[in-house]
Amino acid sequence: MKPTPPQNNSRSIGTDVLASVVVFLVALPLCMGIAIASGVPPALGLVTGIVGGIVVGLVQGSPLQVSGPAAGLVVIVASVVEEHGLAGLGLVVFLAGAMQLLAGLLGGGRWFRAVPPSVVHGMLAGIGVLIFAGQFHVMIDDAPRSGGLANLAAIPEALLKAVASDTSLSHREAAALGVLTIVTILVWQRWGPTRLKTFLPPPLAGVIAAGSAAAAFDFPVAFVDVPSDLSASLTLLALPEANAWYGLLGLALGMALVASAETLLCASAVDRMHAGSRTDYNRELSAQGLGNIVCGALGALPMTGVIVRSSANVEAGAQTRVSTVLHGLWLLLLVGAFSQLLNKIPVSALAAVLVFIGAKLASPKAIAELRPYGKGEVTIFLVTTAAVVATDLLTGVLCGLGLAVGKLLLRLSELEITIEDDPEANETTIHLSGSATFLRLADIAEALDSVEACRALHLHFDSLDHVDHAVLELFRSWGDQHQSRGGRVVFDWDLFEKRYHFSRQDLSSDRPRGSVADAA
Repeated sequence: MKPTPPQNNSRSIGTDVLASVVVFLVALPLCMGIAIASGVPPALGLVTGIVGGIVVGLVQGSPLQVSGPAAGLVVIVASVVEEHGLAGLGLVVFLAGAMQLLAGLLGGGRWFRAVPPSVVHGMLAGIGVLIFAGQFHVMIDDAPRSGGLANLAAIPEALLKAVASDTSLSHREAAALGVLTIVTILVWQRWGPTRLKTFLPPPLAGVIAAGSAAAAFDFPVAFVDVPSDLSASLTLLALPEANAWYGLLGLALGMALVASAETLLCASAVDRMHAGSRTDYNRELSAQGLGNIVCGALGALPMTGVIVRSSANVEAGAQTRVSTVLHGLWLLLLVGAFSQLLNKIPVSALAAVLVFIGAKLASPKAIAELRPYGKGEVTIFLVTTAAVVATDLLTGVLCGLGLAVGKLLLRLSELEITIEDDPEANETTIHLSGSATFLRLADIAEALDSVEACRALHLHFDSLDHVDHAVLELFRSWGDQHQSRGGRVVFDWDLFEKRYHFSRQDLSSDRPRGSVADAA
């Protein structure tokens, strides 16, 4: 996997440098905020942003996509850290990266795109609810509860703490900084000068406003802790005990699936934003795997392609992968030169940024987008969202996929049965159109059982798209019974054999003559 050289012209390099600064400003608060939401030191989020820029940027298959820590993996990371600690997190990320790299090399990149939009929207909405509920508590300098439902149930209690008059606690001040952050983001998005917003994105503007207020009023709130030496926060890879491998492999598989789906869906969205080179999905998946292997070896957060940073990159005029690589370089230089400045950022401000992002992810707008495609898609979205919130991310996605597959099976089994009875000619005609599968076996059996004994049945199946084995067995057994009652079945065997590749012998082995298999 060799890096693709950028276009060497002064114009593209100039726009790439400018775009890299914009992406860096967008990524800075998000890297630290997602790390805090995941229950790890903010430095680990910065390390992932650096690796996503410098390492993945050099070899990625989507030149304008920007990778880094993502809100979509917060739930998985938090559960891994809670169960296995930072050492376990590094190993899970390493294994997930190895799975992604192998899948990319084997050409599996395109398969991760085969996820229904209703499931993807439901996954993102569920993640949004979990992030909003968990970070709402962090925004008031309170500890999040264990689990998404517990966090949601405790929001009223958090609101009471935020307005309490007890000055011995920092909840009220932290809540004020969080509200200031969100208000600043909204105001800056709506009324900020367009050119200035390019250099000062709304999330960064919100963090700066909150940090300035905290410093001016000397609020007793929690501040981020970023060491000047990133290596002090790293946990090098270590092998676990033998009995822990099974659980870690399951977590790694879930992380790899979610990270890959989010990355490649993001890459597909980025392709629609520009007219440049299209994404090589297998190469992008391999690059993500390589990046996560490096992050796992360093004990950092996992990465995905991130739509917020990627869209900022495209909108800022990026032309090549140089922008992505440079944004990682700016992150590396900033941590070494301005770490003391980062330590002035209130934790509540970063949590407020994630509360804002979580609310956007959980927006019900997806229902309006899915409604034109039918109630089934809306149902899949709602079930996936609820399952993610009530259980965990992988279980929720599997529930959504299971429901989507079930809906597909039902649609594939749409069958129309028309019965025409002619008593004078002592004949009954049954027309079947659609797909005759085991899901409609009871309906087909009822139609056949409605044919009177000693009557000739004309069975027309030329409008069928599919017939499965269960239905063929029903035809055979019912035909034998009908023959024993003195009836007969008229069956177009030549057409049947041509369409479905079943011969008379396939259905008539050891059957008495006069059965459905021998009818002409």
